Amino acid sequence: MGEQLNTGPDETATKPTPHVEAIELELEAVAHRRDRLLASLVLMFGIALVLALPFALRAGAEFFLPVTAALVIAIALVPLLEWLERRRVPSALAALICIILFLIVANVAVAAIVIPAADWFQRLPERIGQLRDTLAPLVDVYSNLERFIDNVVREFGRSPIPSPQAVRVETPSTLLQIIATSAPFAVIQMFFAVLVIFFFLSGWTRMRKRTITTRTSFDGAMTTARVIQQVVDATSAYLGTITIVNMGMGLVVAFVLYLIDMPTPLMWGGIVAVLNYIPYLGPIASTLLLALGGLMTFEDPWYALLPAICFVGIHLIEANAVTPAVVGRRLTINPLMILLSLSFWAWVWGTTGALLAVPLLIIFRTILDAAGKPDIAGFLFEEGTLIHEHHEDQRPRPPPDPGT
Repeated sequence: MGEQLNTGPDETATKPTPHVEAIELELEAVAHRRDRLLASLVLMFGIALVLALPFALRAGAEFFLPVTAALVIAIALVPLLEWLERRRVPSALAALICIILFLIVANVAVAAIVIPAADWFQRLPERIGQLRDTLAPLVDVYSNLERFIDNVVREFGRSPIPSPQAVRVETPSTLLQIIATSAPFAVIQMFFAVLVIFFFLSGWTRMRKRTITTRTSFDGAMTTARVIQQVVDATSAYLGTITIVNMGMGLVVAFVLYLIDMPTPLMWGGIVAVLNYIPYLGPIASTLLLALGGLMTFEDPWYALLPAICFVGIHLIEANAVTPAVVGRRLTINPLMILLSLSFWAWVWGTTGALLAVPLLIIFRTILDAAGKPDIAGFLFEEGTLIHEHHEDQRPRPPPDPGT
């Protein structure tokens, strides 16, 4: 007769009413639209940033170019710095030693190339007559071909090709004037780049430790350490191996040119070694320069092309046998990505940008591979990590009744 006590939870209290379900669905729809709007804004700002960044880099080349080159060089010198620090050399002294060694090598290479190149540049006006005489057979072939084409055009009743108009070409500035005008600014940029390298290397150990230890999670710290180490290893390994390969190829080219009596063979070997840092375009430029140098030196047109032919043969062996064996699969890069990076950085910063194209590509690729590629498109189209499909069967359900 007494009232029965119901000890179990009220089932009607845990079951959502239709009104509550409608509110939840409306809130989910609002959140879904908000996420889609944020994703669209992120994508638009990202596209605008990508489109504006090249122009900003090009306009601010006086600042961005030496800083970027200095950072790439500093990253390549990090293994030497760490080797010295492991032998209890202070960080500042180790950074100074790295910079001194780099400057010695760079100055020796520049002196071996620039001083003889200036002599070749001065002799160029004197060798114009020899170039004309050497190329006379080829010019005759071209003239005969042009005369034959004109005769064929006249036979078909077309108007003859108009004679070319005289174009006034201003005499370029002398090498001394170019150096006098550009040297002060170049010296300032080089001094600034050296300072960036020194401070980067001297504070590298502390900066890396601080970057890793400031992470809030262990996984984040391990990921950061792995990214930093992979960037240093990939960049230094590529630049180190390519430098050894290029120096070896330059010495071989210099020896071959010495055997065929080409003047200043070490200069040509240095030019070949430096230009070989630029993929695809560098060997082409080396071939053209060697052909021009041969035409300036030898009277026989076919013998004058021998330096360029020898270089092409040596480069084919280097590109197809030596470099793949030394570099290996670990640093293999997609040729399409190399071409895109080369064209982009050459357009932004000219020849120096072309020299930095592959190291920058390696750095960016290593960071993206280690840290994860951004999934903006997937985020926009509901397949990324921040947006999940909202199905009715995926809504959180109430916990089961412990009394049942």
